[in-house]
Amino acid sequence: MKQNSAAVEALLSEQRERVLAEWRAELSAGGRELASEAREAGELLDAVLAGVRANGNTENFDDMPWAHVREVLSALSRSRAAQGSTAADTSRFVLTLKKPLFAGLQRRFGQDSAALVDATWEVSSLLDNMAQYTVTSYQRTREDIIVRQQQELLELSTPVVKLWDGVLAVPMIGTLDSGRTQLVMETLLQRIVETGSALAIIDITGVPTVDTLVAQHLLKTVTAIRLMGADAIISGIRPQIAQTIVHLGIDLEGITTKATLADALALAMKRAGFTVTRSKAAAAGASGLFAVQAPGSAA
Repeated sequence: MKQNSAAVEALLSEQRERVLAEWRAELSAGGRELASEAREAGELLDAVLAGVRANGNTENFDDMPWAHVREVLSALSRSRAAQGSTAADTSRFVLTLKKPLFAGLQRRFGQDSAALVDATWEVSSLLDNMAQYTVTSYQRTREDIIVRQQQELLELSTPVVKLWDGVLAVPMIGTLDSGRTQLVMETLLQRIVETGSALAIIDITGVPTVDTLVAQHLLKTVTAIRLMGADAIISGIRPQIAQTIVHLGIDLEGITTKATLADALALAMKRAGFTVTRSKAAAAGASGLFAVQAPGSAA
């Protein structure tokens, strides 16, 4: 074991409580909440001591003896990311340990400047590696959180709604890409199986633009629906979208399209054999009163 590594081990062994107290003081001076970080600080300090004892070389941070330190730092980074802290705040938690360790080394070596410089450099290198590792772990965690949130938002933005017996609707909002098309397909086909629905309405009122790629995605969805023994209606065909489809030469032949979701629902109920009529009260001036006659029922 190198002499300066042994000095770091001795410092953490003999002056653990003092170093920990000075570290907490540094955190408190920076406006940190000691109650939430006291346990993490003590755990990390113990992990560093175990790593120094097992390895004797503070520069090779990727080695197995530092695995527990990396685990502690990963857990710390995940916790900070979930709480909304920044990567800078996360690494600063580790870097504030420098001053207490430097002070401890100063007390230990006194006038031996050469040994003090060597030990200080080794401690500084170790803490820099630890801080860098927290940043990397934090960024990885944030990326995972963003991906998960994007997936959740995607699922929320493509709900499958049961409008009537045997009639499902998928209101599309935003850009329609390959990943979203696949999700819509899977969710819609599963709902068709669960409900036994014979008709699905794909409403693209909330889709800002329709190009060749979007049209291909819609055609694939309709094809998948038909393979399940159901049929599909595309609603929300605005004048601008209709002109774009014509200019692009997109062939929607064989696919029923409607301008609004209401028109599509009316057609769907007509295909199912339902008749929607206004009640006498509605004819007399009251609003919102309709009667639905089921197939085969008396008028």
